[in-house]
Amino acid sequence: MAASKIQPNMGIWHLIAGIVIAVLGVYVWFNPAATLLGLALYLGIIFIVVGAGYFMLSFSNRSGWYLTVGILDMLVGVIFVGNLGLTAATLPIVLALWFLAIGVMQIVASFSLRREGYSWGWSLLAGVLGVLFAFLILAYPAVGAVTITALVGAYFFMYGVIEIGEYVSNRRLMPAEADICLLYTSPS
Repeated sequence: MAASKIQPNMGIWHLIAGIVIAVLGVYVWFNPAATLLGLALYLGIIFIVVGAGYFMLSFSNRSGWYLTVGILDMLVGVIFVGNLGLTAATLPIVLALWFLAIGVMQIVASFSLRREGYSWGWSLLAGVLGVLFAFLILAYPAVGAVTITALVGAYFFMYGVIEIGEYVSNRRLMPAEADICLLYTSPS
């Protein structure tokens, strides 16, 4: 069985990552416009990458559908990246429409699950919540934008604090127990 010792200096990266991510979380809270621009850029890049995947898949599957979806996704991605301000301004509406579509699909799927005798209540609940959140965001898009940035900021901050906590926790183990802690990889 192959094994390697834990390296005490590896834990420092948890501390550094934790501090950087926690600071980023605070930055996101106080800079919602920059956060929306960043999310818009991220969303545009995702559309381009996913579209390229569908485009390439269309040749191996000989599918006009995948080709069309791939081209449209890449076009939407380029438009999003080329117009970050507009994308950021419409991001709550784009997400609300996505929540609505997914919610409706979950509601429909829950009834199919029910007909087939499977557990369906959680799927129905998730679908109804998706539709409700979609309508709330569509009714109050400014609140949707603030909520998006607040949630992203809160996640980054909490993740950073957890990374710092992991460093502190592991640091307590390192001095005395670093020599006996082994990481096992695969049997060989």
